[in-house]
Amino acid sequence: MTTRILIKNGRLIDPANKVDRVTDVLIEGDRVSHIGPTSACDAQVINAGGKIVSPGLIDLHVHFREPGDEEEETIASGSAAAVAGGFTSVVCMPNTTPAVDEATAVEFVHRMGRQARKTYIYVMGAITKERKGKELAEIGLMSQAGAIGFTDDGGGVQDASMMLRAMKYVSMFDRVICQHCQDDTLAGHGVMNAGYCSTVLGLPGIDPLAEEMMLWRDVQLVRKCRYRYHVQHISTAGSVKIIREAKEMKLPVSCEASPHHLLLTEDMVCNYDTNYKVNPPLRTEADIESLRQAIKDGLIDALATDHAPHLRSEKELEFLAAPFGIASLECALPLYIKALIEPGVIDWPAMLAMLTYRPAKVLDVEKGRLGMGDRADVTIIDPNAEWTIDAEKFFSKSRNCPYHGWTVKGKVITTIVAGEIRYSAV
Repeated sequence: MTTRILIKNGRLIDPANKVDRVTDVLIEGDRVSHIGPTSACDAQVINAGGKIVSPGLIDLHVHFREPGDEEEETIASGSAAAVAGGFTSVVCMPNTTPAVDEATAVEFVHRMGRQARKTYIYVMGAITKERKGKELAEIGLMSQAGAIGFTDDGGGVQDASMMLRAMKYVSMFDRVICQHCQDDTLAGHGVMNAGYCSTVLGLPGIDPLAEEMMLWRDVQLVRKCRYRYHVQHISTAGSVKIIREAKEMKLPVSCEASPHHLLLTEDMVCNYDTNYKVNPPLRTEADIESLRQAIKDGLIDALATDHAPHLRSEKELEFLAAPFGIASLECALPLYIKALIEPGVIDWPAMLAMLTYRPAKVLDVEKGRLGMGDRADVTIIDPNAEWTIDAEKFFSKSRNCPYHGWTVKGKVITTIVAGEIRYSAV
């Protein structure tokens, strides 16, 4: 028997279809069957009065650590965290142990995602074998196995000729190529933003040029091969300038920004709290303002968490030895609200566009919209709910979250994936 769900009286915001109105949404099976005032006596009714009904949120950038570091996060625990955060689709990075650099690894992640039966799992394959930057990975076989794109995330491809070959090779399979822009000769062993704060704290810094130099180089490669290229977690005003120039040249370049680079600054490292240790590092207030302006101008295509879980014992190491990363899937939405909507940078439709159809466009997948006949991936949000972030209650295995104890506004109430309720806060 086909499952039917009727979402009543919600504010439907579907940026892809330019819809923003109070209405009903009827789901039959895994598809949207009707939009508009309706009644269905045999349907499960969700009263969405005062709530926002959005296409399911998409996160372009998560780390679920499986295979290899299941004590930090599994695909099952990460998937549970994702739907609790309203994400119906996520893209897993390949910097696992071993790296996702061949077809069987791609198939493994997909299989574990299906078994978890929460969010939809996409997989990025590694550009190079073992992510060492020396030899191209089996890109063709991984594409056939379902890899949605390719990146050596966790580090950038240092060799320009290798990156150019990768762009040309990936273009044969119509997949997006992504880059963690960081020139290691400039980044060195840095652990935070290079500047006054790092000098005072006595910590080695990562110069903003480490990001900007590789991004500039890659834009020149894109000019040569004209293939679509996505920049992961940009963090500096200089990177914004390069992206702006690339888009003015009509190059196929897209980019994402993460919540911590829109809210947190290098000053927060002053107590050596490793929960603020992230790569790219937290930058300055001027960088935050530049990123927010870029979002307002439509230059930044997507919002992505860069969810990076770690063990408590790892984050309790001294700052130099602790790993980079913040776990934020379950609280990302209110963080975006705090960074973008509350200060009036953009409105709800613009923000949801960056969490739905615009990341879907980067991936080139038919998601991120909620019209009749579309896949029934739905996120229902209470925009007025105030709550306190409690990392100890996360579905994620990890607690490395600097937002613990923050009072925020906006909460995911229900997450529906392929017509099934996969999370409900009620």
